[in-house]
Amino acid sequence: MRDLDSALGERDPQLRWVPTAQWHVTLVFCGDVDEGAVPELTERLERGAARTPAMSLAIGGGGTFPRQAARARVLWMGLRGDVPAITRLAERCTAAARRTGIGVEDRPFRPHLTLARARGAGADVRDRVAGLSTYNGPSWPLTSITLVHSTLGATTQHTPLASFALASERHQA
Repeated sequence: MRDLDSALGERDPQLRWVPTAQWHVTLVFCGDVDEGAVPELTERLERGAARTPAMSLAIGGGGTFPRQAARARVLWMGLRGDVPAITRLAERCTAAARRTGIGVEDRPFRPHLTLARARGAGADVRDRVAGLSTYNGPSWPLTSITLVHSTLGATTQHTPLASFALASERHQA
C-alpha cells in the first residue's frame, strides 16, 4: 500500500485523511453489538470464511460517496480482481450478522478503501478523483478476514477480535 500512499501525494486539508495504518476494506458494518452476541457472530463468520476461497485483489480507480465528486463526503479507492468473490464474502458476513440478530444496513456492497472524509457538508474533489482514476495498484492475495471492534472518536481505534482463514484452493477441489 506504500505505492498508493505515495500516489496520493500531498493531503488536501479540506479532508480528514484516514491514517494509512488504519486502511481496511469493510465487508459489513455492524454498529453497536452486544458483547453477548460476539461468540455467535464469530462462529458464523468463521463458517462463512471457511466456505469462501482465497482470492486476489488490487486497488484501482478512485471515486466518491455520493457520486457527485463536486460535493463528496467520502473519497475512496475501488477494488479490482476477484470482485465477485469478495462481494460473495461480504454477503456471507452480512448474513452471519443478521442470523446473529444484529441489524445491518440494507444496501449493496461496494468494495472500496476509504481514503478521506469531508470536514464539512462536502468537498470538491473532482481533480483528486480524476488523478486517481488511472491508479492501478499491485495485486495481493486475500487469505483471511478479521472481526474488528472500532472505537470512534477524535482518534479512531480498531481492535482485532478474531481472524478467520479463507479456504485454500486445495480445500476447494
